[in-house]
Amino acid sequence: MDILRRNNVKVIGSPGRQVVVLAHGFGCDQNMWRLVAPALAGEFHVVLFDYVGSGGSDPSAWSDQRYMSLDGYARDVIEVCEALDLEDVAFVGHSVSSMIGVRAAAVAPERFSSLAMVGPSPCYIDDDTYCGGFSAEDIDELLESIESNYLGWSAAMAPVIMGSPDRPELGEELTHSFCAADPAMARVFARTTFLSDSRGDLKSVTVPTLVLECAQDAIAPREVGAHVHAAIPGSRLVTLDATGHCPQLSAPEATTSAIRTFLRELR
Repeated sequence: MDILRRNNVKVIGSPGRQVVVLAHGFGCDQNMWRLVAPALAGEFHVVLFDYVGSGGSDPSAWSDQRYMSLDGYARDVIEVCEALDLEDVAFVGHSVSSMIGVRAAAVAPERFSSLAMVGPSPCYIDDDTYCGGFSAEDIDELLESIESNYLGWSAAMAPVIMGSPDRPELGEELTHSFCAADPAMARVFARTTFLSDSRGDLKSVTVPTLVLECAQDAIAPREVGAHVHAAIPGSRLVTLDATGHCPQLSAPEATTSAIRTFLRELR
């Protein structure tokens, strides 16, 4: 199969420069980077793609078995890198893609030189020593809503996730992104996202890492950012003066600046 077509890969910027791969989160596609990618492309070689089951990817490549684990999505990332013969990759993952990037870098360390995590969460469920932002009951209810009425859940939750009530057009954009996904595939991705526990994987991270959080985020509260930062030795934690879970849309300039500064300082 043509991997570049399968994952709807787009490449912008100048060849020969630092490669930056931008990876979207659950319910989204590469369009979520539309305000960040062009700004980075002036300085970096930027690669965008859609996970199978999202955006303009090839739906015939979907497999429930493959994508019921974050490892399946990590394999998408690695195969895109292999298809483009990419090395020294700076992987920028939004939300669940942060943990997908951790797994991809562990499997193919020769491909990746740094990680930037935007709104990461290694585990969404609280336990006795960890605050993930949700109880087990909360996640059960969330998944039940997605199973029973995915479009209704999308319309209700997208504005909450975006967290920008003063800019309703952003919530509407996220709603449209969620609703554009195939509901059956989205249900699998949702369960993979919200039931995964990647806390144990953080210790495997050996490359320079940026943890980028928002001051207020209903999906990944600041306690989660602090946990990720503490678990990855030498990582850098940056808190944006922004609200919501999608700062690449709600605060694109600040998001771009943080990523650019991080990558420049690695040179």
